Amino acid sequence: DEFVPPPECPVFEPSWEEFADPLGYIAKIRPIAEKSGICKIRPPADWQPPFAVEVDNFRFTPRIQRLNELEAETRVKLNYLDRIAKFWEIQGSSLKIPNIERRIVDLFSLAKVVSEEGGFETVCKERRWARVAQKLGYPPGKNIGSLLRSHYERIVYPFEMFQSGTSLPYKPRPYDSEEVDKEYKPHSIPLRQSVQPSKMSSYGRRANRLQPDPEPTEEDIEKNPELKKLQIYGAGPKMMGLGLVARDKGVKKKDSITKEEDFDEEDSDGIGKNEPCTKMTMRLRRYPSNMQFVDSFVCRMCGRGDEDEKLLLCDGCDDNYHTFCLLPPLTDPPKGDWRCPKSVFIQMECKRPAEAFGFEQATREYTLQSFGEMADTFKADYFNMPVHMVPTELVEREFWRLVSSIEEDVTVEYGADIHSKEFGSGFPMNDGKKQLTPEEEEYARSGWNLNVMPVLEQSVLCHINGDISGMKVPWLYVGMVFSTFCWHIEDHWSYSINYLHWGEPKTWYGVPSSAAEHLEEVMKKLTPELFESQPDLLHQLVTIMNPNILMAHGVPVVRTNQCAGEFVITFPRAYHSGFNQGYNFAEAVNFCTADWLPVGRSCIEHYRRLRRYCVFSHEELTCKMAACPEKLDLNLAAATHREMFSIVQEERKLRKGLLERGITEAEREAFELLPDDERQCDKCKTTCFLSALACTNCTERLVCLYHTQDLCACPTEKHYLRYRYTLDELLAMLHRLKVRAESFDSWANRVKEALEQEEGTKIGIQELEALKEEATERKFPNNELLQRLNGVLSDIEHCQTTSKELLANSQSRRMTLVELKDLVERMQNLPCVLSQLADVQAVLDTVEKFQAKAEALLGSGQDSQGSPPPEQLQALLEEGAALAAEASALDLLRGLQEQGRWLSEVRRTLGPRGGDSSVTLGVLRGLMEAGCSVPQSAAVETAMAELQELLTIAERWEEKAQICLEHRQKHPLSTLEAIVTEAQLIPVQLPNILSLQSCLGRARAWVTDLEEIQNGEHYPCLDDLEGLVAVGRDLPVLMEELRQLELQVASAHSWREKASKTFLKKNSPYSLLEVLCPCVEMCRGAGKGVKTDTDSLGLSAQDLRDPGAIVSAFKEGERREKEAARRLQKLNLAKPGLDTSSVCVCGRPPLTPLLRCHLCKDWFHGGCVPFPSLLPPGQTVSEGTLCWWDWDTHFLCPLCQRSRRPRLETILALLVALQRLPVRLPEGEALQCLTERAIGWQGRAKEALESPELKGALETLQILRENQAKDHSVTAPVQRNGGALGEEVIDLTEDGSSAETVRVDVGSWSVEALLPLMDSLRGPVIELSPAVRSQLEELQLEGDLLEVTLDQMRTIHRVLQAASQPPHHTLHTLIQLQAQRSTGRGGRTKDSRRKRKSQKEGAGVAGESSGATTSQDASGSKKMCPPTPPQTLSHTHPEVIMMIVLFSCHLCQR
Repeated sequence: DEFVPPPECPVFEPSWEEFADPLGYIAKIRPIAEKSGICKIRPPADWQPPFAVEVDNFRFTPRIQRLNELEAETRVKLNYLDRIAKFWEIQGSSLKIPNIERRIVDLFSLAKVVSEEGGFETVCKERRWARVAQKLGYPPGKNIGSLLRSHYERIVYPFEMFQSGTSLPYKPRPYDSEEVDKEYKPHSIPLRQSVQPSKMSSYGRRANRLQPDPEPTEEDIEKNPELKKLQIYGAGPKMMGLGLVARDKGVKKKDSITKEEDFDEEDSDGIGKNEPCTKMTMRLRRYPSNMQFVDSFVCRMCGRGDEDEKLLLCDGCDDNYHTFCLLPPLTDPPKGDWRCPKSVFIQMECKRPAEAFGFEQATREYTLQSFGEMADTFKADYFNMPVHMVPTELVEREFWRLVSSIEEDVTVEYGADIHSKEFGSGFPMNDGKKQLTPEEEEYARSGWNLNVMPVLEQSVLCHINGDISGMKVPWLYVGMVFSTFCWHIEDHWSYSINYLHWGEPKTWYGVPSSAAEHLEEVMKKLTPELFESQPDLLHQLVTIMNPNILMAHGVPVVRTNQCAGEFVITFPRAYHSGFNQGYNFAEAVNFCTADWLPVGRSCIEHYRRLRRYCVFSHEELTCKMAACPEKLDLNLAAATHREMFSIVQEERKLRKGLLERGITEAEREAFELLPDDERQCDKCKTTCFLSALACTNCTERLVCLYHTQDLCACPTEKHYLRYRYTLDELLAMLHRLKVRAESFDSWANRVKEALEQEEGTKIGIQELEALKEEATERKFPNNELLQRLNGVLSDIEHCQTTSKELLANSQSRRMTLVELKDLVERMQNLPCVLSQLADVQAVLDTVEKFQAKAEALLGSGQDSQGSPPPEQLQALLEEGAALAAEASALDLLRGLQEQGRWLSEVRRTLGPRGGDSSVTLGVLRGLMEAGCSVPQSAAVETAMAELQELLTIAERWEEKAQICLEHRQKHPLSTLEAIVTEAQLIPVQLPNILSLQSCLGRARAWVTDLEEIQNGEHYPCLDDLEGLVAVGRDLPVLMEELRQLELQVASAHSWREKASKTFLKKNSPYSLLEVLCPCVEMCRGAGKGVKTDTDSLGLSAQDLRDPGAIVSAFKEGERREKEAARRLQKLNLAKPGLDTSSVCVCGRPPLTPLLRCHLCKDWFHGGCVPFPSLLPPGQTVSEGTLCWWDWDTHFLCPLCQRSRRPRLETILALLVALQRLPVRLPEGEALQCLTERAIGWQGRAKEALESPELKGALETLQILRENQAKDHSVTAPVQRNGGALGEEVIDLTEDGSSAETVRVDVGSWSVEALLPLMDSLRGPVIELSPAVRSQLEELQLEGDLLEVTLDQMRTIHRVLQAASQPPHHTLHTLIQLQAQRSTGRGGRTKDSRRKRKSQKEGAGVAGESSGATTSQDASGSKKMCPPTPPQTLSHTHPEVIMMIVLFSCHLCQR
C-alpha cells in the first residue's frame, strides 16, 4: 500500500524577544509541543550563524545502512529466510525461493498464516489453502492454494517441524535469552551503533546469498524435478522459454543488487562421481564390512533395527533413522549427504549469530566534498532527475517502499554520531583555537548555539563536570538520501535539539511520551522474534517501523520536514525517527531542564528493569545540585527539592531494609571518584552513588540496594553498606534546598505588604528598591509578583521624571489637563510618598481654574449667538499659553479666533472691493479648504455656501474657455467674443478666459496684417504668407481667409518643387535660388556651404520683396560673375599643369586620365567627374557623318555647371505657371532674370552667326563635311557597350596626301584601336579673323555661365573647334574613358539594348539616304570576316591599313 504521511507537528516562530531566552521559550511552548513529542522552531529570519567547520580538514568514515534490514518486520522476514536457508544448506541442499504471480513467495508470511490457521495438517484437512492464498494477497480462482501447499510442504514444513522440536529424538533446550550480550554501550564508547565490517563482504551478512552462481545446465534440470517444475534458474524472476547454458560452462551473473532473495544450488560430493546437487540430494547408506557393527544399526527414534533398507545413516553423527520414523517421513532414501535433526540442531545452534544486529562501518574515508559528490550522484541517478527537483513526497514514499521490500537491496551511507569535540562544531566556539569576528562572537555566545545550550544556567546538565559526548557535547551528522535514524528515545529520556546547518531537508517522525509504552508494545507484538534476542532493541537505534503500521495500531505519529536553518526539539521519552532527503549537515545535542528531573528518575527505574547501563548517575547529579542550593535558579531549586525529597525517602526505606536483615556494618565511599564500571550494580548495571552493598569476601562485586539478595552466597555478616552521605546529611541538604525554595515565599509576603500600603502607612522608595535587589541576588524567577514590583518602581521613576519636567517647565510637549490629572492620580496611588506631589497638585488647581473661566466665556458667546470680542479671546489665549499644562478649552478658544479671522477674509473677498484681479480660483479654493477646518457655525456655513456658488460659476466658465482653447473644434470670432464679454462679469480672475481674450486680440491683429498684405502694391511674398498661415493655425479661431492662404502657399510650394526638379541635379548641394542667380564667387568649393536667399543676391530680406531691387542685383551679379570667371581662368592657366600638388574636386594629385574644364580651366580626374560623350547630346550617326570638329569635346566641371541646364522651352513653361500664382517667390524673380539673360544672349549669338564671315565659315564646314563623306573620310564603326555598333567618323586626311578614299570596317575592334590614328588628324580647317574669334570666345564664355541649354552654344563651339588645332589630348582622353566605360558595363538591361538597336538601325537608314551602303557590309563582315588584330594598326601606314581591310571585306562578300 502507498505510504500515507502522518499529520504535521507544531511549528513555532518566536519573535526576537522570545528568541533571546532559549530554555524559557521552550518551557513556554512545552504544553503544546509535548503533546506531539517533537516540534519545529524557525528562528527569526536574520538569525543565520556562520558555518564554522573547517571543510578541508573534516574527514569521517560513515556507516553502511541496508534499508530493508532496518525495518522491523522486513528484518524478521530476512532472518527467517537466513535460518531456513541455513537449515537446507546443512542438509546438503540449497534453497531457491519460488515465484507465484510474478512475485516471490513470502515464506515467512506463508508460515505465519499457516500457523494462524491451525498448522499444516489442519489447513490440509479443512482445505484452507485458498484462504491462505487470499490472506497473502493473491487473486482468487487461479489454483494458487495448491501451489502454496506444494511449496510449503517441500520447503517450509520440514523446517517448521525442526523448529518445533517434533523431529528430534528429545526436546531441545529453549534458547536462553539471558545469555545474550544485551549490554548497552554508553556514550563514552564511540560509535554506539556500529560493528566492525565483515571480512567476507563489505555489504553484510546476506552477501553470500547474493553471490553470482553458475546457471544450471539442461542436465541439471533433467535430473532435478523441482527445478523442472518451478522453472527458476539463477537469480531474479524467470519466464518460460529461458535459454539454458551447456553443462560445465556456467556464466557468471552480473554483480548487482538483486530484487529477489534466492538461494542457488550448491555442489556436493556424490557417490562414486561428482554429480550436480539436486533439491534433495541424498545417498544410500554404506554398511561397514565388519559385522560387529551390525548390531549398532538401530533407529534412534523407535529403537529397532529391522527394515535395513529404510535405515538412513547421518553424515554428522553416524546415528541411524528409519525414513518412516522421521517427521515428516521420507518416501525415498535421499541421495548425497544427509544429516539427522539432531545434527542439524547442533549446527544451527553453533552458527547462531554471536552479536546483536548493528551498522557496519564503511571502509572508505570521506571529506565533505567527496561525500557530497557521491550523495548527489546517487540521488540523481536513482530518481533520474536533478537532486533539487526531486519532490520530498516522492522521496518519502520511495523510502518506505524500499525498507518494506525483501526483494530490493538498497545500501546507503550515513555519517552519524561524529564527535564535534574532535572534528569541530558547525557553530562558532570561544575555545581560543580561532580568532572570531564580532559576528561570530555573537553567535558563539548565543543560547541557541548547541555548544552553549546544555550548559545554560537553567539547564541541569551544567552541573555535570565531565563532557558527555552526544549529551553535553554535540554530535555531527552528514546525511545522504535515504540515510536513516531509527526509532529511539534519548538517553535518560532527556530533551534533544537538532539544527540543520545546510543541505536538503531531514524528515522526522515523532510519538509523544504518553504513547511511548504503546509503541513499544506494538513493535514487540508485531516482531517478537527481534525482542527475544534483544530486549533493549529500541535503545540500539537500529530498528524502524512504518508509521502507517504504528498508526493502524493506535499509536499517534506526527511528521515534519526540517529545512536548513531550522531547529527540531524532541521532548522527554518521545520516540522519534526519520531519514534524510539528500546531502545535508546537521548537529544535535541533549539538554535537561527542571521539569525533566522526575522523568529522569523514572528513566533510571526503567533502565534498572532492562539492566541497561546509565550514562551518568541521576542521584549524583541531584545531590550535587542540592549541595549548592544558593547557585540554583529558583525553579530549579524547587524541582530539586521535590526530587531530593523522593530520593531521601526511598533511600531511608532501603537502608531500613538492610538493618532488618541484620546488616549493620557501613563504610563511607566517595563514589564520584570511582570509575563507572567499578560502581555498577552487578545485577541491574545501575551506577551507584548514594549507597551500595558489598561483601568483604567478594571484593570485586557490589549491588544496589534494590538487589541485595543477588550479591553473593556469603553469610550476611560478611556484607556491609558503602554509603556516600548519612541520612542526617541528606536531611540537612534537603533542608537547605527547602530554605532556598521557601525563601521566595518570605520575600513574596514582604512584597505583597509593601505594595498594598494605604494612605498614612506608605513606605519609602528605598525599601521597594531593596526588595528588588534581594530578588536579583537570590535569582528569584520572573514571576507575577516580581513583575508587579518592577512595574511599581517604573511608575515611581516615571512620575518623578515627569513631575520634575512639569515644574521646571522643560517638557518637550506640554501636558494636557487629562494627563495632568492622571499623573496626580498615579502619584497618589503609589505605595510610597513622592515629594513633588504637592507642587503638581497646585499646578493642577491653576489649570482647572483657567478651564472654568474659559468655559464660562465660551458659554456666554453661544447664548448671544455671536463670537466673543477678539480682544477678550486674545487675553485668554495669552493667559493659557503661560500655564504649565494645556487646558482643553484652549483649543476651543483658538478655534473661535481662527473662525473670526476666516470670516473676515471671506467678507473682504466677497465684498465690493473683492472683485479685483487679486481674487483667483486658488484663493477661492483655499478659503473653502480653510473653512472646513474652522469650528462650524451659522455664519461659517453661509459664507461657505456663497464661496461654493461663486467657485462653481467660475469653474464652469473656465471649462467653457478651456474647450474653446483646445484645437479640436475652432469657433467663429463672434462666438468667442460673446463668451469673453459675459465671463468678464464674474468677479474672479479666470486664467482660461484671459488666454481666450489674448487669442481674440491676436486674431484681430492677424486679419489686419492680412488685409495690409493683400492691399499692397505688389503680390505678397511667400515668406509673409507662410508666417500668416503659421500664426493662423495656432489660433483657436475659425477664419475663412486662412484656408485661402493655405491653398496659395501650397501652390507656390508646388511650383518651387517643379522648378527644383527641372534645374537641380540629384543630391545637389545647391538650392534652387543659388542655381538661378549668378555665381559671384567662382572658386573651387563655392556652393558647398549652406546659403540663404539673401546670400544669393546680396540683398536683405526687405529688399527681396522689391522686384526692382532683385533685377538690379541680378544685373550686378552677372557682371561680377563674368569678372570672377576671368580671374579664375587666369589663375588656373597659370598652374604648372601636371606638376601641381592637387587638382579636381577630390584635391588629390594629378592622375591620368585628366580633362580641363572649358570655363574655369582647371584639371579634373576621369573617375571623379562625369565627362561628355563623343557625340553631341541627342545626336546619332544616322543624322550624318561627323568630322572631328563635330565631336563633343566641350567639358564643363560640376563647379561650373551647377544644374541640369534645361532648354529654354522648358523654362518658358515654368514662367507661364509662375504668372498664374498670386504669390511672389524669390526663385520666380530669379528665373525671370535668367530667362531675360538667356534670350538676350541668344539674340546676340544669332546676330554674330549671321555675319558674312561666319556664314562663309559655316558653309565651308558643310562643304568639307560633304566632301569627306564622299571622297576623303574614313568611317570607323566603333563597338560600344558590349556589342551595339554606332558609327563615329574621324577625318584622317593629311595635307598633300593622296586623295584616295579608303573605308575601314573595324566592327569587332574596340574603340582603343582608334587611338593610334589620333596623330593623323590635321587642322584648322577654317580661318577666323581675330575680331570674330574674340567675339565668339566672349559669347562662349557668357553661354557657359548660363544655366540654360541653347543650340547656338553648340554651333559656336563647333566653329571655334574647327578654326583651331585638333584637340588631340582631349580626344585621346575621351576615347580612353569611353573604352573604360564600355568594359565596365558588363551587364546591360534590355531597355539599353533596345535603345542601342534602334540607334544602329537609324544609323543604317542614314547611311542609305546618303548613298553610303557600307554600313550593311560592315555589319555583314562582322560575322564573316576574321578580325584584324588591333596591334597591327599601330605600326602600319593608314592607307595600307585601309587597303587590307577593303580586301578582306571583298573576300568575305564573295
